[in-house]
Amino acid sequence: MAPWKLPLIVAAIAVPIAVAFLVAGPAVGVAAGALVAVAIVAVAARQRPRGAIGPPPSPDLRRLLVVLADRLEDPRAVEQISGLAQAEPDRAVEVMVLAPARIGFLDRWASDVEGARHEAQQRLVLSVAALSAAGVEAEARVGDEDVVQAVEDQLGSFPASEVVLVSAGDESAAQAARELEARLRAGFHHVVTGRGAR
Repeated sequence: MAPWKLPLIVAAIAVPIAVAFLVAGPAVGVAAGALVAVAIVAVAARQRPRGAIGPPPSPDLRRLLVVLADRLEDPRAVEQISGLAQAEPDRAVEVMVLAPARIGFLDRWASDVEGARHEAQQRLVLSVAALSAAGVEAEARVGDEDVVQAVEDQLGSFPASEVVLVSAGDESAAQAARELEARLRAGFHHVVTGRGAR
């Protein structure tokens, strides 16, 4: 944070409370202080860390993390990922396919994640089968519903050299792709499937 921003933030917090105390009295001043406190908590709760994601890649082993924001059925997308996996034939490669579990609002509220996990597992089965038919062996895992968080979690145990996001090109996936490209230490590729490319 720039040094000049801190005094402005402190002034934005203190001035409304002080003015409310002076102009309208203690009751309004306390209410203004409570509103400012709620606003600070709300802003802080919405903030996410924006540091670099993942450890530096290993020079000895290539690890490719394929993240499924959409099913991997499009032959061109499978071919792109297969090409990435086999790009350096003289180096060993491990491939991990990660499917974020998409949990609906009501399911989250009711803590019912089984349907979302089942759908993510179906995406994994289809995608791993498509990669296997293209000659790429891969492990599979279900991850967090937030794509960026799922990648960050997975990189703790699978330090990927490259991350590939597979999506239909929708806006939420495009936003995740922009954030991943900006924050990843590993290489990043965004593969848009045929459904989104049309």
